[in-house]
Amino acid sequence: MTTECAHLDTVDETVDPSAEGCEDCLRVGGRWVHLRMCQQCGHVGCCDSSPSRHATGHHQATGHPLVRSFEPREDWFYCYRDGLLFQVADAPPAASHP
Repeated sequence: MTTECAHLDTVDETVDPSAEGCEDCLRVGGRWVHLRMCQQCGHVGCCDSSPSRHATGHHQATGHPLVRSFEPREDWFYCYRDGLLFQVADAPPAASHP
């Protein structure tokens, strides 16, 4: 495992969140614990503690490597490819649901 993410170049800083909650859970009436937002396309999915693990499913389906917490006052990223949880010192504030 690496100590630096090699996929920061995939981040689209202009992308908007796809939904205010897990877009897949909202569509099927599911529930989530915490939310993650894909930093490449804006897909909002539920975390691995949620029953359906939609954020990880989105990564597996698309190959998009980076998510960022979509929770208030949480400012971290996770890279699926590198297996790395990290913060970016000069990152703009995270988008988050109300």
